[in-house]
Amino acid sequence: MVRLTAALVVCCAAAFAAGDDLDSEMKSIIGAYAAIEQNAADPVSSEQAFYQGAIPGLLRKLDPHSIFFDPGQFEQLQKLETSTQKGFGTVVSILPGRVIVLQTLPGTPSAKAGLSPGDEILGINGYEISRLDSDQLMQLLSEARQHPAGLDVRRAGIPRMLRFTLTPEELQQPSVAPGFFVAAGIGYIKVSSFEENTAKLLQEGIEKLGGAHLSGLVLDLRGNPGGLLTAAVETASLFLPPGSPIVTVRGRNVPEHTEKVPDTAKPYRFKLAILLNEKTASASEIVTGAMQDHDRATVLGAPSYGKGLVQSVFPLSEGTGLALTTALYYTPSGRSIQKPLNAEEFELGATTAHTNGAKQFHTDKGRTVTGSGGIQPDIVVYPQALNRLREVLEASASFTRYATEYLSHHKVTEEFEVTPELLDQFKSYLSDRGIQPGVAEWSAEREYIENRLKTEIFNQALGVEKGDQVEAQRDPAIQKAIEVLSR
Repeated sequence: MVRLTAALVVCCAAAFAAGDDLDSEMKSIIGAYAAIEQNAADPVSSEQAFYQGAIPGLLRKLDPHSIFFDPGQFEQLQKLETSTQKGFGTVVSILPGRVIVLQTLPGTPSAKAGLSPGDEILGINGYEISRLDSDQLMQLLSEARQHPAGLDVRRAGIPRMLRFTLTPEELQQPSVAPGFFVAAGIGYIKVSSFEENTAKLLQEGIEKLGGAHLSGLVLDLRGNPGGLLTAAVETASLFLPPGSPIVTVRGRNVPEHTEKVPDTAKPYRFKLAILLNEKTASASEIVTGAMQDHDRATVLGAPSYGKGLVQSVFPLSEGTGLALTTALYYTPSGRSIQKPLNAEEFELGATTAHTNGAKQFHTDKGRTVTGSGGIQPDIVVYPQALNRLREVLEASASFTRYATEYLSHHKVTEEFEVTPELLDQFKSYLSDRGIQPGVAEWSAEREYIENRLKTEIFNQALGVEKGDQVEAQRDPAIQKAIEVLSR
């Protein structure tokens, strides 16, 4: 009993406001547990009562990101912090009940084993892909990257099932994708996370596109979950003048501190557009908030996630641990990045709400920006909605499957274009598989179909980077960013 309450005391000390009678509160908890232990109909596990009940219940009053780790969970956390990322070096398209290989990276386990673009993975370690829902599939793919995996694969033109055994290796997963031009003088670079070398890789990518001679850059942070604060500060320093505030950290027991652009910084001065969506979070919101508040970039897309919490991990007694929110991030104009907790999702009385007291803030040039948590884009641009025909084509993997079949008989170069004859062949391919759109429906979607066909053919023939360049031509947010940067 004594060893369990040691962790509980630390949690209570973090949760109860100054002035509360901690001794009295602890006596109530211990008294309640003693009564339960003596009188409950079934035996009570002390670890279950405290590790899974009392302590998590106490933390739920704070915020959804403060977490208690029992000994097993805390050990896993520590291993994750020191582990290296492993994988097979395969870029795949994940569809409902289907996983299709788009690219195998040179020198990786997938390339060495002989996997090819267009291969469909039907099973992993005996699990049938078609029987899994999306969450189960993602979990299976994640677990498979940690141990040797047996893959059952179907390849076009080969009637029998192929079997591959892949052993994961440590892989370098760059956080910055190779850049390319989306318009004359306007570059595009996607940053997937903020890691130790992200700013360096981003600068290298910008220089390859022309550096200071660019007329504009589209910086894509959609789906970026964040990462290191230092990487966010270094990235913002590529674009903001020396001495500019980037983010301020404030907490009850954390000294207020503002991160600024170093005096030695030599920022780029070309126009900048930043793309966001609902999965843009944390460090990526810090970068975007600083750019928006200093009127350095036009922000486009959908409102970001709103995760502006500073978390500290405290080792406790008996091998347990606690991840506790200790402070919040604020943009230069004073906005809290953290989105206020939703009373429908969390109990009333949650205390992590030192969020924005005001609803409106102002940029350096006096523009009004809202303080409702997250980053609200200057120009809202949502992805194109899937209509009936698009849903059928995507769910059936028709574009990817046809690309595989087409490439088995044709060689493709960067000059490839989708011809009217190829569209007719694709229409016949669909008809043979029971997909028969009407004339008006086909005509209305002709441009979309051309682009998707070219994207998937490039993905498999020339690599996903080339496919991304084609896809950018129909991306509403990228096209709007080009329009803004061209003014």
